Order: sequence, then structure tokens, then C-alpha cells
Amino acid sequence: MGARSVAHRCGVRTAWVELADADSAVAAIAADIGGEDVGQIVAFFSPVYRSEELNAAFSTHFPGVAVAACSSAGEISPMSGLDRGLVVIAFPREGFRVVSALLPDVADLDVEKTAKIVRDLRRRLGSGAGAGERRFALSLIDGLTNAEERVVSAIDQALAGIPLVGGSAGDDLSFDKTSLIHDGKVHTRAAILLIFETDFPVRIFKTDNFEPTDVRFVVTDTDCDGRTVRELNAEPAAIEYAMAVGLDPANLSPMSFASHPLVVRVGGEYFCRSIRRLNSDGSLSFFCAIDRGLVLTLARPKDVFEVTRAELARLEAELGGVDLVIGFDCVLRRLDAEIRQKRRAISDLYKQYGVVGFETYGEQYRSMHLNQTFTGVAIGFAGTA
Repeated sequence: MGARSVAHRCGVRTAWVELADADSAVAAIAADIGGEDVGQIVAFFSPVYRSEELNAAFSTHFPGVAVAACSSAGEISPMSGLDRGLVVIAFPREGFRVVSALLPDVADLDVEKTAKIVRDLRRRLGSGAGAGERRFALSLIDGLTNAEERVVSAIDQALAGIPLVGGSAGDDLSFDKTSLIHDGKVHTRAAILLIFETDFPVRIFKTDNFEPTDVRFVVTDTDCDGRTVRELNAEPAAIEYAMAVGLDPANLSPMSFASHPLVVRVGGEYFCRSIRRLNSDGSLSFFCAIDRGLVLTLARPKDVFEVTRAELARLEAELGGVDLVIGFDCVLRRLDAEIRQKRRAISDLYKQYGVVGFETYGEQYRSMHLNQTFTGVAIGFAGTA
């Protein structure tokens, strides 16, 4: 089957394909949407594609077009999730002005250099009238570097109020290697930052589907840099967690972690700190940094469909209509939706609102790195809010 696409009223074209060969996949999308009016491509791809081959295909079939892309734990097209595919968002030259930069070696991030890169991007966009309300930034970060907190904090501070959302690149829960593509080169251990200015109204958002319980854990032994917790409440981490949720420690899995999330309270609000995996020594690895002494609270999920529907409806009302949503959806939300048989309903909801994006190893929202959250940017119609 060839590529399928949607032409949005704002001029953006979104296209998706499930062809196994990288060159054939990009060629099919190029044939469907063309490239003459495209100024920037943002793409999300299954790790079944070799990133080097995909990069070469973009250079061949979209010559001269800026490309920013990352591997994912699942792709979201405007019509449904893909099993193994490629999703492309093609921004037109008219109505969207985009600047981007690569942040290399994010595990050893140079904060001052990062701030300079971000300030240079802002200067390239200039200071047009009303630009502050129609600008947003997207971040794509290698999801295996354990560096998102430092990267997002440095970026957000230098953005001077431009709202940031984004996602951590994945690899279908293999936790082996994630890849990024930026303007003709393949990168790992890096991040991509894009800043957009558009003629259309935009709103960034975040939503999650959990609420805290009375069960709390104190982190008593941890490797913060490795995001690994050895002890909770001075007991082996996996045993203490499993006892609290009523499971055998040996049977803990990504499905278990998705169904029984842990949250931390920051400024009166709760944010998820999801468990990535159970280790052979009984420790637990997380998707976010976990400090010793941190208090984690066991959470119970709310209806993922209802909370997502309510947030998208709110955006539609605020914008006077939603034309397109670029979304970063935690892979654990998808697992939780599957457990609770909500996956089909969520897919239908995403179709209704034109959601396109990918399933992540972590989400970014302003200065925060999050888990088990749906973040993104909604684009409305010209002349509305």
C-alpha cells in the first residue's frame, strides 16, 4: 500500500506509510504530497527502518528541505496508530517560519553553549508583531541518554517564554538504541530543537490520567545518574513496590508499571515518574531522574479516554476549532489503554482531532520532563483565538 495523507487547512500536509523499505516509504510520501512548497519536515519512524537509509531517502526525495526526525516506540497518524511505519509532517513555507538546531552530546550538556544556540535561533526568527502568541518550540531528545531534565531546563530558560513541548525518542521498548535525523545527518546522544512562528493560533497542552493514593514510598537508595532505585522505604525496591500493588515481584512488567504509576508532588501538582524496567538485582529503572529522599506516591489511573477527550475538547473551544494536533504520547499510556480496552476509542478520538505524532520514552512540557503524559501543540484556524 502506498502513502496516505491529509491536507490541513493551515497548509500543513501529514502523510504516513507502512512500507518496509526506507527509500520506498519516503518516495511514496514524496509522490503523494510533493515537496515544492515544503519548508520543514518533522518525521517519526519505527526502528525497523535503518536511520542511515531513511536519511539518504529524505535527501533524495526531498532535496533542499530541512528535516528533523526521530525513532519512536509507536507512530501516530491522523487516521490511526501504525504498527511499523513512517509519519511525516510537512510544514509549508507560507504561514510557518521554522528554525532548528542540533544539541550534541546531551549527556554532557554544556548549559551555556545550549543557551547560546537557543538565543541564536530566536534572533533568526526576529521579533515580529504578535509573535509571542504564535510561537512554539518542539524538542526531540535521545530517550536513552538519561539527560532530558538538564536539556529541557536549559532550553526552556533560554526560550524566554516561548512554550516548549516534545518527546523522547524510542525504539519499540527495546531500550537498545534510538536515532535522530537532522538536516542530512544521523545522530545519537543528541537532541533537536525547533522553534516555529506561524500565522495560525496555537496552544500547547499536557494531560495525564492518574490520581494519587495514600500509599507512599521514600527513595532510600538510588543511582540518580542511572535513574535506578535500589531501595524504597529501606526495602528492595521491586519487592516493596510489588507488595504495594499486590503482585509477585517476578511478574513485574511494562504492563504492571503502566497500570500502577508512581507520581511526585511538585508545587502542589502531581507528575508521573514511570518505571522503565525491573532489573535482575531487584532494583527498578525509571524514565526520569530519581533522587535519594524523594517521596513517591502510588497513583491509580483515571479513564484515559475521558481525560483525553476533555482536554482536546477544551483546546477546540479555546481555539475556535482544532485543525491539527502534534502529540507526544507516552508509550505507557498506550499499554495502559490496551489493558483497559480503550485503545480503539483513543485511536478514534485522535482521528477526530487530527492528532499526529509518536509514542515516547518521556514527554517535555515547558521546563518539565514527564512520564505517562500526553503533551503537544494544537494548531487552530486563521483569524481565531
